[in-house]
Amino acid sequence: MANKQLNIGLFGFGVVGKGLYDVLHSTPTLQASIKKIVIKDANKKRSIAAENFSTNPLHILEDESINVVVELINDPDAAYDIVKTALQKGKSVVSANKKMIAEHFEELLQLQEENNVAFLYEAACCASMPIVRNLEEYYDNDLLKSIRGIINGSTNFILTKIFEEQLEFKAALTLAQQLGFAETNPKLDIGGFDAANKLSILLAHSFGVIAKPGDFIFNGIENISLPDANVAKEKKYSIKLVANAKRLANGKLSAFVLPQFVTAQDDLYHVQNEFNALTTESTFADEHFFKGKGAGAFPTASAVLSDISALGYNYKYEYKKIHHQTDTELSNDYYLKVFISTDEINKINKDEFEWIEEWHNELKHSWLIAVIHAEKLFNSDWWKQHGVSLVLCPNAVIETVEYKKISRRSLELAGVV
Repeated sequence: MANKQLNIGLFGFGVVGKGLYDVLHSTPTLQASIKKIVIKDANKKRSIAAENFSTNPLHILEDESINVVVELINDPDAAYDIVKTALQKGKSVVSANKKMIAEHFEELLQLQEENNVAFLYEAACCASMPIVRNLEEYYDNDLLKSIRGIINGSTNFILTKIFEEQLEFKAALTLAQQLGFAETNPKLDIGGFDAANKLSILLAHSFGVIAKPGDFIFNGIENISLPDANVAKEKKYSIKLVANAKRLANGKLSAFVLPQFVTAQDDLYHVQNEFNALTTESTFADEHFFKGKGAGAFPTASAVLSDISALGYNYKYEYKKIHHQTDTELSNDYYLKVFISTDEINKINKDEFEWIEEWHNELKHSWLIAVIHAEKLFNSDWWKQHGVSLVLCPNAVIETVEYKKISRRSLELAGVV
């Protein structure tokens, strides 16, 4: 089937929007051209002629000759309004706005079906890494056991600098901002929200589960300290922010985004700077490992370009797993082996643990390794407070435990109460 002509209306001309414009002009074989670009600030100096731009969304949404809308703006609420209107008007849509997609997944799914149009968003998950379409197509029949990976380039860059150059967290964050890998307001990245939004989307395509970030455990790297990194180095580990979804023995699904110790034998150990990576494990194909740049203008634009190209062949997501595997649901009925450090011992709720394996008291930095039920993490936030960091141990998920609750006398002997 030959490519059809794609007339594009582009919302946003920031780093990725400009990257897409440049990439499209380097791809003459693709029958696609940008007809109009809608931006917020008409007075901002730009690298191409002013007649390409408008501040009126209707110049794209009401133009019947435009059959593809590409949405690349930061505001998730405005993005939803744009995408909703475009789909209702029968236009195909490509987006990179993972927060908007995660928050409105069910509505967007319904809009696609009602209007029989395509909504593609490869760039919303892991930038240049082609993971959504692989989960959607390659693993459509091969039952996935788990997905696990680094899906936020900003936090991976920061953690790399803490480990490789012994930078304090704030210095590493500043460097990431200077290089364009982190936003001026980096809370979405370092708080784990961005990775949680991406995992939310990946859950739908890998396991057929529609879930918002508030439905599973997640945290970022804000509280990871240099002493934590030093403990990791002593144990010959690195620390990565890892998204994880794993099918449990009872058929339900565990899902979380948390910092984790990774060993040198783990593929994720060698994923540095702004790179992303994902490991899939399936029933028949066993393990696959994907790696690619998770931030930057051209890596993200390449994913947008891939979606635009797919529209030329009338491609759309079929959401087979959502439609056929409605019995899979999230569960917090499992245990996690965790490392927890603190600047004040009384910040740690010791009664939460099933078992404490190690406890070390040091000046201004005490830490323990323990087992805790996931539901207790989900229903509390003492482990997110300032001065406390929680890092998963390798092979952290434990489905059943036979340990007894550690006695207060044992804690007294350890000198921690």
